[in-house]
Amino acid sequence: MDYVSALVPPVVMAVFFIGLIRVIVKTQGGANKAKEDAAVDAAIARAEAAQQAPAKTDG
Repeated sequence: MDYVSALVPPVVMAVFFIGLIRVIVKTQGGANKAKEDAAVDAAIARAEAAQQAPAKTDG
């Protein structure tokens, strides 16, 4: 029975890991994709604007 107690933790972790991967794959795209893309685009635009603003005031 020692082999069972030795195998249970890796098997449990593997099952949870597979479940996590399935959830991640299923949540890609869909209805929320447009909102997520818009949020990322807005964050990138803010970062680019912050980088360009000091360069324009120097010269």
